[in-house]
Amino acid sequence: MPSWTRTVDAKYGVAVWNFKGTHEHHIPLQIGDTVNILQACEGWYRGYSLKNRSVTGIFPASVIHIKNAAVEIRGNQENIVSKEMPLVQEITTTLREWSNIWKQLYMTGQISKFRQVTSMMCDLMDRRSQLLSGTLPQDELKELKQEVTTKIDFGNKMLELDLVVRDENGNILDPDQTSIISLFRAHKKATHHITELMREETFQNQSEYNRFARLTSSPTNALFIWVRNFVCKIGEEAELFISLYDPHEQKIISENYLFRWASTGLPKEIEMLNNLKVVFTDLGSKDLNRERIYLVCQIVRVGRMELKETNAKKMTQGLRRPFGVSVMDITDILKGKAESDEDKHHFIPFQQVAAENDFLHTLIHKVVAAKDINHKGQGLWVSMKLLSGDLKQIRKNHPHLVDRNTVVARKMGFPEIIMPGDVRNDIYVTLVQGEFDKQNKTTQKNVEVTMCVCDEKGDVIPNAICQGAGDKPVTYYQSVVYYQLKQQRWMETVKVTIPIEDVQRTHLRFTFKHRSSAESRDKGEKIFAMAYVKLMKPDGTTLRDGEHDLILYKGDSRKLEEATIYLNNMSSKQMADPKLNLGSSFRSSSSGLPICSRDSFQISTLVCSTKLTQNVDLLGLLKWRSNTDTLNENLKKLMKVDGGEVVKFLQDTLDALFSIMMEFSNNDTYDKLVFDALVFLIGLIADRKFQHFNAVLEAYIRQHFSATLAYKKLLSVLTDYVDIASRGLECEPLKRAFKALEYIFKFTVRSRCLYSQLYEGKEKKEFEESVKTLFEKFNALMESDMEGNTLLMQGASLKYLPTVLQDVASIFDPVLLSRLLHSFIMNLLPDRLVKQKLQSMTAIVNTELFQREECRAILLSIMTTTLKDLIQKREEEEACVELLSNILEVLYQRNVGNTSQDIQDIMDKLLRTVNQVVIMLGRDHSLISNFVACMTAILSQMEYAHYASYINSFQTRQDLMDFLMEIFIMFKDLIGKNVYLPDWMVMSMVQNRVFLRAINHYAETLNKMFLNSASFELQLWNNYFHLTVAFLTQESLQLENFSNAKRTAIICKYGDMRGVIGAAIRDMWYSLGQHKIRFIPGMVGPILEMTLVPEVELRKSTIPIFFDMMQCEFQYKGNFRTFEDEIIKNLDHEVEGGRGDEEYKDLFKDILLKHCKIYHHLEKQGEVFVALVTGLLERLLDYRTVMNDENQAHSMSCTVNLLNFYKDIDREEMYIRYMYKLRDLHIFYENFTEAAYTLLLHAKLLKWTDDPFASHIQDFQGFQTQRQLKENLYNKIIEYFDKGKMWEEAIHLCKELAEQYEMEIFDYELLSETLQRQAKFYEKIMKVLRPKPDYFAIGYYGQGFPTFIRNKVFIHRGKDYERREDFEQMLLTQFPNAELMKTTSPPGEEIKNSPGQFVQCFTVQPILGEQPQFHNKNVPEQIVGFFKANNVSKFSYSRPIRRGPKDPENEFASMWIERTTFTTAYKMPGILRWFEVVQTSMTFISPLENAIETMQASNDKILTMINQHHSDPNLSINPLSMLLNGIVDPAVMGGFTKYETAFFTEKYTREHPEDMDNIMKLKDLIAWQIPLLEEGIRVHGKKVTEALKPFHDRMEECFTQLKSKVENEYGVRDLSLFEERRGGGDGRSRPRSMIRSFRPLSVISLSSLSSSSPDKESPKVPGESASEPPLPKKQSSRSQEKSLDSGLKDVEEKKFTRKENRVSGLFASRKLSVAAPPPPPDITEEPLRLSQLVGDTRMLESNPNSKQPADENTASPAGRRELDTVLQKRPHQHPVQLQHEAPAPLLKGLSSEGQAFTVLNGYGGRVKSARPPPLPKKINPLLLESFSQDQGDPLSPPVHQGSANEQFQNKAACLPTPDETKGPKSPPPPPPPKNKRLVTPSHS
Repeated sequence: MPSWTRTVDAKYGVAVWNFKGTHEHHIPLQIGDTVNILQACEGWYRGYSLKNRSVTGIFPASVIHIKNAAVEIRGNQENIVSKEMPLVQEITTTLREWSNIWKQLYMTGQISKFRQVTSMMCDLMDRRSQLLSGTLPQDELKELKQEVTTKIDFGNKMLELDLVVRDENGNILDPDQTSIISLFRAHKKATHHITELMREETFQNQSEYNRFARLTSSPTNALFIWVRNFVCKIGEEAELFISLYDPHEQKIISENYLFRWASTGLPKEIEMLNNLKVVFTDLGSKDLNRERIYLVCQIVRVGRMELKETNAKKMTQGLRRPFGVSVMDITDILKGKAESDEDKHHFIPFQQVAAENDFLHTLIHKVVAAKDINHKGQGLWVSMKLLSGDLKQIRKNHPHLVDRNTVVARKMGFPEIIMPGDVRNDIYVTLVQGEFDKQNKTTQKNVEVTMCVCDEKGDVIPNAICQGAGDKPVTYYQSVVYYQLKQQRWMETVKVTIPIEDVQRTHLRFTFKHRSSAESRDKGEKIFAMAYVKLMKPDGTTLRDGEHDLILYKGDSRKLEEATIYLNNMSSKQMADPKLNLGSSFRSSSSGLPICSRDSFQISTLVCSTKLTQNVDLLGLLKWRSNTDTLNENLKKLMKVDGGEVVKFLQDTLDALFSIMMEFSNNDTYDKLVFDALVFLIGLIADRKFQHFNAVLEAYIRQHFSATLAYKKLLSVLTDYVDIASRGLECEPLKRAFKALEYIFKFTVRSRCLYSQLYEGKEKKEFEESVKTLFEKFNALMESDMEGNTLLMQGASLKYLPTVLQDVASIFDPVLLSRLLHSFIMNLLPDRLVKQKLQSMTAIVNTELFQREECRAILLSIMTTTLKDLIQKREEEEACVELLSNILEVLYQRNVGNTSQDIQDIMDKLLRTVNQVVIMLGRDHSLISNFVACMTAILSQMEYAHYASYINSFQTRQDLMDFLMEIFIMFKDLIGKNVYLPDWMVMSMVQNRVFLRAINHYAETLNKMFLNSASFELQLWNNYFHLTVAFLTQESLQLENFSNAKRTAIICKYGDMRGVIGAAIRDMWYSLGQHKIRFIPGMVGPILEMTLVPEVELRKSTIPIFFDMMQCEFQYKGNFRTFEDEIIKNLDHEVEGGRGDEEYKDLFKDILLKHCKIYHHLEKQGEVFVALVTGLLERLLDYRTVMNDENQAHSMSCTVNLLNFYKDIDREEMYIRYMYKLRDLHIFYENFTEAAYTLLLHAKLLKWTDDPFASHIQDFQGFQTQRQLKENLYNKIIEYFDKGKMWEEAIHLCKELAEQYEMEIFDYELLSETLQRQAKFYEKIMKVLRPKPDYFAIGYYGQGFPTFIRNKVFIHRGKDYERREDFEQMLLTQFPNAELMKTTSPPGEEIKNSPGQFVQCFTVQPILGEQPQFHNKNVPEQIVGFFKANNVSKFSYSRPIRRGPKDPENEFASMWIERTTFTTAYKMPGILRWFEVVQTSMTFISPLENAIETMQASNDKILTMINQHHSDPNLSINPLSMLLNGIVDPAVMGGFTKYETAFFTEKYTREHPEDMDNIMKLKDLIAWQIPLLEEGIRVHGKKVTEALKPFHDRMEECFTQLKSKVENEYGVRDLSLFEERRGGGDGRSRPRSMIRSFRPLSVISLSSLSSSSPDKESPKVPGESASEPPLPKKQSSRSQEKSLDSGLKDVEEKKFTRKENRVSGLFASRKLSVAAPPPPPDITEEPLRLSQLVGDTRMLESNPNSKQPADENTASPAGRRELDTVLQKRPHQHPVQLQHEAPAPLLKGLSSEGQAFTVLNGYGGRVKSARPPPLPKKINPLLLESFSQDQGDPLSPPVHQGSANEQFQNKAACLPTPDETKGPKSPPPPPPPKNKRLVTPSHS
């Protein structure tokens, strides 16, 4: 059997495929996951993912890519370290971290940032690939590294990740190898750098900016050009001159790069193919900052005069003729804005000259100005790259670009730095322009200028002229020939290169010749003129830079070339006497050579020479030996020479000065002059303009300086100057000398070293004495207290003297030097130049002198003393902290000797001082972070001995205690309010590590000195515990909140500090002994906060502290009530703040129960306590889970759970706290009714007394007594009830308030206001429309739900007009993974125990409770209607079932109703919109009872709608039309037939004799429908329009047939009997009900069969029953007059759908919207309502002894109750007496209080039929209390009947029959006319 073997090389891998895992031992992997591999076996690996190291499992080897890694063994663990280069690892880690955030950006819709991060991640991946390729050259690798680190830092900042600190090379700093001060400075620097990055809009712009900043910061740069190809049809050989051009100055600024192109289209030298490379060097920051700069290529063809000439053999050859130019703007490349890459090819279009006499220079200007060039595909292809550094650096950094074959083209002028040894002697000559007379020729001349370099004899110096870089030197240079032009402008530049020693005897000679196009004529052409110019003037200076207008001489061509003749003449017009006119009288020279007066010729020269100067004064100094008499004058004039000229000859000038010094070593004649001149030179270099020349000066001192005696002279002069100043005298030279002091001493030290080497150390003592004397003079200067000049000198001494220490210490005794410096600082008065003194000490600290242990011993004490004094005074804090930081930085270094004593000195003098400053400074102070870093650095460098020594240094115990209190408070404050930026993770972690070490040291002191009874300090220990808990719980240590990469990095570098400090807290607690009781309850909260940290081992070690606290308090008090109260209070706060979890709850329970069992005396109480806390924890965790959720139901339920829990355990403060949380939630969701009931809970806790109350809630901080608070609460509650339209509840509170105002406090004003308010509520009850809410039953089944709702059913009170479909959608939104159940049956155990989520939702009907206050009273429907949907706790749901054989002809015969009654825990509405169902019961309704309920509902609907039309004549008749037509149409008359065939047969009567009463009742209901229909049709007839008249006629015809049939079968019912009994009828009566034992109607209709949810588009009229049609909100007239066509069609379709889905369950319905009329307007007079005329109901008094089973439920709709008024107002007959008029069948049941009662129910009126059915002879006064009563429990719920609107739309009022699907046969009625009122006529 194969076995697992340990892997050797395969240790670390990356998943390259997803692996889901199908086995419990499989580890699922996603692409990119990294794994640590432990073992391998047959294609499988065993190991763990670095995401979760705790889980070990297996995964296939095929999905893993093995990476090269090393294994480090740390203890028993293997630590895998990748062998990839650090930058690659950093990119990998960064990409992993970014990818998680990147996904979140997409999910949260932050598209802009998402795309930006996408781009950066792709860039990083590309750079990573380049790095891994290993093919990058060194220069590109360095640049790439810089780019990558910048991009990473920028991205981290943008994504709010931690700052990465790096060294100068971009490597991440290791905090273990870096001092705290360096780390702090690196953080500041990185933050500043990234802040600059973030200011740029895009990263691309920033990279351009960086590139430009980097290039401009380099003193010199170069542009590399690689010519790839030249595409141009010339036909002859060509010369291409490439150069840099400034269009603003219109001049070439660099040498030309020349290469020759053959007529074949290839380079003339074929080996140069693909090797035409040039680098333009010496480009300084000024060049890069030019406004525009262009790359220009001038093309000169070499051949015939005219290209079009065909006979080439007879033509003159070798002529240089203009051809064209190519120009490209390279400004962006030079500034770093455009891509600079040698692999990118740029096309430079070619522009040919328009005619061959166009000047090339002019053409360049035209092309630059032009926008487009018609190049026809011709041009130059080049690559280019900008390089930084001089030529030496470039060749080193870019060897693949700049090799030995690469041509170097220098700038025409000096670079910004001239290095020693860079000997240059270039003279650039530009042929500018000329004007030539045609003389004896008929046309203008074709002038060719030939230039050569000659000596004084006229001999031509060979190869002295260079046409361009890359070309061989030539002896003669021939200009471009322009065809037949008088004025010629060449602008051709060549370089003259001759040895320096030959310059004085050389001159330039220019000869001019006409060139003919024909070879025969051209041979005869001779030189017609010449000009010359000498390169050096007689005074030894070179030819000045600029233009020279040369004199042209003519004559014999041989004489023109004789130097002896022309050298005696003037060369330029500037040399001529200005009074003479060369153009006229001055026509011949002294030597006889005539002058071409009509011709002119200008050249321009530029001398770039490090050995030749154009300045006479400078030349006089350089050649001082030739004339020593003028030396004094020349030395003084030197300081007036232009700095630019001096620095070019810096080395020569310095050589001259030190030569003078050495020459006159025996006297001091020139000492001060030479010293001042040297100071001038050094000061010149200190100027910002020439700051780059520092390197030149340094190189000169090291390599070229050789004056061995100079040190004596320099020290002597400087000592004299300082001596003068120390006496208070003016010494101007010393002021200048201070700036040059550093280099003066460099020269001095170098001179002494050279002297010592030459003479083997002679005169050492004299030298040291002279140095000592100089420093003593400085010290004497520092003693002075004079102001003015002396003060300036002292400040300069402090600033510049430290700069010389580095050099002086190399040849002078460092200890002696340190003592001199000590005196130097001490001699200065304490309050004089404080800042400058600190800066001087800082500079001293930064020298190598301070790194010497023996020198530090002398200098440090004065520094620490000064610092202590200044810091305590809060003076110069910035300079103080800088000095202290530098001292600590030096002491951290390893090569500075033993620092123990130095740390001791700093600790003794500065530790507490710095601590106190940190405490005093505000957290927003600019220096607070600097001081904290210093304090942390001091603590980190202190060893154990230092801590012990410091503790022992306190004189008294009180001092030590004060120090410890300070340090504890400061640490805690710094931990709570970190002075560093949030992304300074490394700095924070290092600080934590240092603090942890310090805390543990101080803890030892606590144990040793403050623990025993005599010395115990409660506050000190208290501060310790609070500090340590704050340390442990700080955000930066909560590793579980970090990404995997960050968590791993922290653990690897710092470990989990929480475990260390937690163990320390535990040990310190147990060490308290008898003092523990003093920390209860104070420490309960902090310890709880610590134990809640989600680290298992920490919890296990610290939770036992709780038991120790319990035991401790129990021993002292006999209980632990205080501890219990405190932990409950704090637990609530902590868990709400996000701490705690299920694991903590289990650990808490297990650990404490385990300890309780050990100590039997605590076992019982402990178990109770643990149960209490775990119960609270469970509720708090549930509460926290849902509070951040959008699910208001969950958040409110959990709040109520906590509310009740605190009430049960008698924690009133917490109870009230959560009460107000619940109130706030209700207000947020606009549940004003529930908010009122919530506040009512608090109000009930208060009394109407003047006793004070404990103020728990911020809302009521201003109230003093319970009465005041209760009154305020009542007003708030009334306000909420008003908003929730619960005016009945508000009235109760108003009455209670009124009683207080009237009887207790006698405040009649408030009484008046309250009564007026109360009156308005009464008015609103009667006038304002109040829609009744629907109630929904919701069941949450499955283990996927939270525990507080799992497998429970809730009744939810819907909002106004809320439809069930919307409510279901809301539920599914809250639980997106839940499945909506399609049945209303209770689910089985399988679903309840499944891991999923199943939601069941259906509409239920509220069951009206017993209302004894309404018994035997006339009650308006508006009043009764409130109780139908409020203050209810029972709800019913009905669904049809079949029993027995199904009759296909009559389905009603076997249709039973299953009625489920739900009882909630509390009445609704209450403090929640939902309550849990605590009891469920089920009853069954027989088919006959179902028929009675259905018929009764139909009658109710007719009556209600008639009543609505009486109340509001403006109502649309469309709904009435549909209702009436649906009943009277013969198509649905089958309903009567179905009832008759089912129940009115002899067979049924024989089989069910007990149903006789119900059969009579059903017949009575059928009979009573006729007068109701008759009144409805009458109302319809009055309001019908002409368009609907045929429809109405058809309906009347159908009604006549229906009426005839019913009256024949069941008798006649007459409504006119009650017209005369209305008691006057003032028209303002309202529908009323007389109620004894009132129960809601139970109706089953087709709408309830389909279980359709209510359509909430229309509100319900106040007082209507659940079966009544609702009235919608006000609509436009257009909607009111909408045709019924679509409505009737929809109704027909609806009926068909209902028939199909009759038994299909709850969710099978289809919704239908029908336009309904607006609500009735307020009217003063209303027509008499039909409801006042109809019906009788007999109800017998309750029978307490009745024991019959309650199996029937009754309810009465609103319409019937309206008729009660009729009988109530009859003066001659009491309602009770009516019972004796006729017998009636009895229905027995129970009232809601459980009392038995009997109900006789029926309709009253005149019965006109000959054979009336058995009816009651006497009419019950409760006319419409109930059309029928169920035989059963009066509290049983009503049958589910759907919403009123639904019933209306679906013609639910009609009798259900199989024929329902037939539509109406008459046309639909039109809408009624507007403003038409119907008044019911009175009947006699």
